[in-house]
Amino acid sequence: MEEENQLIKQRIQKLNNLRQRKINPYPYSFDQKDHAIDILTKFNKLKKDQKTKTDVSVAGRVMTLRVMGKAGFGHIQDGSGKIQIYVREDVIGKEEYKTFSKSDLGDIIGVKGIIFCTKKGEISIWVKKFVLLCKSIRPLPEKWHGLKDTEVRYRKRYLDLIVNPEVKEIFIKRTKVINFIREYLNKKNFLEVDTPILQPIYGGASARPFKTFLNNLKMDIYLRISNELYLKRLLVGGFERIYEFAKDFRNEGIDSTHNPEFTQIEIYQSYADFKDMMKLTEEIFIGASKIINGKTKVNFRGQVIDLKKPWKVMTMKEAIKKYVNINVDKLMDKELIEVLDKNNIEYRKGCSSGMAIYLIFDKLVSEKIIQPTFIIEHPIETTPLCKQSRKDPKLVERFEPFIGGFEVANGYSELNDPIIQRKLLEEQAKQLRGGDEEANPMDEDFIEAIETGMPPTGGVGIGIDRMMMLLCGKDSIKDVILFPFMKSFSQK
Repeated sequence: MEEENQLIKQRIQKLNNLRQRKINPYPYSFDQKDHAIDILTKFNKLKKDQKTKTDVSVAGRVMTLRVMGKAGFGHIQDGSGKIQIYVREDVIGKEEYKTFSKSDLGDIIGVKGIIFCTKKGEISIWVKKFVLLCKSIRPLPEKWHGLKDTEVRYRKRYLDLIVNPEVKEIFIKRTKVINFIREYLNKKNFLEVDTPILQPIYGGASARPFKTFLNNLKMDIYLRISNELYLKRLLVGGFERIYEFAKDFRNEGIDSTHNPEFTQIEIYQSYADFKDMMKLTEEIFIGASKIINGKTKVNFRGQVIDLKKPWKVMTMKEAIKKYVNINVDKLMDKELIEVLDKNNIEYRKGCSSGMAIYLIFDKLVSEKIIQPTFIIEHPIETTPLCKQSRKDPKLVERFEPFIGGFEVANGYSELNDPIIQRKLLEEQAKQLRGGDEEANPMDEDFIEAIETGMPPTGGVGIGIDRMMMLLCGKDSIKDVILFPFMKSFSQK
């Protein structure tokens, strides 16, 4: 820390010297016309010692610097990559060269010049004009040899992006995936919509909300845990195919697959059911992988995962039988509870057989499912927003695709019977009053909307962050969120 403070002090002195020389260390603009990657690509066949007459204008951060008397080399990094510069005093003049020679790593500069290839074969810029664009006061981390500490990387993502250029690629890929999904759905006549983040009544998922207070109206409000109930209101209003990229907020655990603020897309299609949404989900994952990886295979946590069609389909009971050799159909309610106790799985008093089956799957099975698999036929207790199965009234027409050991989406044949919906939400409200913090409150306005009439609908929510973990082969959700939530320094 003392060494860093000394470096900062030296840089501030340089800043003051620049101002004394009437040089503005923070000018307003620069005519940036070219980028490193474009130059390197265009002139990659230049021979050693060959010059061009092509003028370029490039701006970027100084990443390496070697000053040797009246000439110097360095590398600048712009939004596309790095390129070498060659600067001579007899070309740019004494004053400009003095400014260049006093530059520090991390400074942002602009250069204009011509392209040439050095004796060592490196495409470079022969600088004819140099300008300081931003004086950096704080040195880059670890004396510019890289940023290794993962907590510092997440907490100070700007440094991570500067010194670990491969990190930027993850977020470029994320944007490409989101653009692909948007284009894919738009071509299928889906309409992108917006719904409220601040909600007087939360719902649409089993989660504990973040609560705040609206001063003007003197009322409690919540950050949404899901946008489902508002999107369904739009279905009632006549929109038939809609989607929303949503920031949702859940006041729950933080780990490698959970962040309290996360991004998902919810998609609804009138006159479809859960099977239609399974096909759509499959196509989105496959298309997204091809867009950024050029193939359907991805490497994730030491496993090669193939997203190609068709994905496996298993019932929840079949998965339990396959992965942990428990036939839940042969177990009485008491025996199901004994399985929970034996495996130290927490459950609420009065736990039903359906919820016990779900907990066995969730705690013992889900992490074992590596290749893309749709888990269907969930117990009816798992959600109040899904239609009963046409095969068994104790089950619902719900699917969850599991890949790499965790769930990446959740889809239904959406419940549109207002009588059943009211009953199920009333039961949720009762559970909430009884202390279940993840149960949903009663939403009378939503019930009134369903009573007006919602067409049969298929819906799915896809977790964008988890999707990117898989497609980019990253172990932690923090690697695919630009600014993941971190403990404050006082909590460490």
